Amino acid sequence: MSKYNQIYTDLLANITTERLQRGTRLPSETELMDAYQASRGTVRRAIEQLQERGFAQKIHGKGTFVLSPNPIEFQLGGIVSFHETHADLGDDVHTDVVEFTQFPLEGSLLQHIEAEPGTLITRIKRVRRIGGKRVILDINHFVADLIPGLDRTIAEQSIYAFIEQTLQLHISYAQRTIEALPRGKDDQAHLDLEGQSHVIVVSNQTFLQDGRQFEYTESRHTLDKFYFSDIARR
Repeated sequence: MSKYNQIYTDLLANITTERLQRGTRLPSETELMDAYQASRGTVRRAIEQLQERGFAQKIHGKGTFVLSPNPIEFQLGGIVSFHETHADLGDDVHTDVVEFTQFPLEGSLLQHIEAEPGTLITRIKRVRRIGGKRVILDINHFVADLIPGLDRTIAEQSIYAFIEQTLQLHISYAQRTIEALPRGKDDQAHLDLEGQSHVIVVSNQTFLQDGRQFEYTESRHTLDKFYFSDIARR
């Protein structure tokens, strides 16, 4: 583990277990540099990551202070599985697993998954049908060592239920982006686009409580079926 990851993981663990409580000042950059024998840039990167994910806030001239141990990383729906979101639709919802493969981490995925090149990745492509119409293509990438035992049967049900109930892992937070993108080959093959030139892509980098990223997923939605809602607060 790199020094940056070690500093970030240690601080995150202290915050989420409330050994460092809300309002507590984090160790200074100099203190962390001495403790980890790390450069100032490495220490700053770890602290900035805590700030970006809502665990800490820097106050000019005073230091960096702990926020909530359970920050809201994004507002749109929280971290919920497809089955949780659409449980009320019952038998009207179906999942088809169209790809289940494993391969070493390389290429463009290195930009989205915080793991060493060559790390074994499990890729799962799932088509979600509602009312018989193919409206979502989920392209999931899981770090195989962190999420062992995945198979097609689990993928047809709820992977998050398997992670939390069978593996007993705690899913903590995520970083999410939402954008409209031109349809690609996978979209044309697996979605009922009905002439739509673009899809809505919801990308998630999802992390365990100890700060390790276990998943990168793109959920590719048809334009006509979904809307996103939120409550904004000032």
